[in-house]
Amino acid sequence: MKKIKKIVLFLLIVFVGIQFIPTKRNRSTKVLETDFSKTFTVPANIQKMFEKSCYDCHSNNTNYPWYNKIQPISWLLENHIKEGKKEFNFSEFGSYSKRKQKNKLKSLVSQIKDKKMPMQSYTIIHKDAKLSNADKEQIIVWINKLRDNL
Repeated sequence: MKKIKKIVLFLLIVFVGIQFIPTKRNRSTKVLETDFSKTFTVPANIQKMFEKSCYDCHSNNTNYPWYNKIQPISWLLENHIKEGKKEFNFSEFGSYSKRKQKNKLKSLVSQIKDKKMPMQSYTIIHKDAKLSNADKEQIIVWINKLRDNL
């Protein structure tokens, strides 16, 4: 029993200790000229869907939930955001070449059709980020028109 108490105490000390290790926040105070919404004329309803369902992981400005202040959750979220931005970054989309833009848009359509985006693990907690089938269809139709005009 003494051994279990020591292990629990050790784990508790480690847990408390890691709370003091800061993480880098994905926060920007301005909308860049390369932002998707400045690169293209995005209908307001589509932009709103992108912002509520995509921007937290795929832009330079994340609206963090309260639990992001708890380690190791914060590390996991920051890693997830870093990976998401590497794949598709709405804030820097205008800096991509036309070819890369087309490929990213094609990939976005595929991800939405295959129900990979927004991720289920995200929409479980962020219910308002879930896209209806009608929302998805609106986005897909608009993106395909945009791709055709690039």
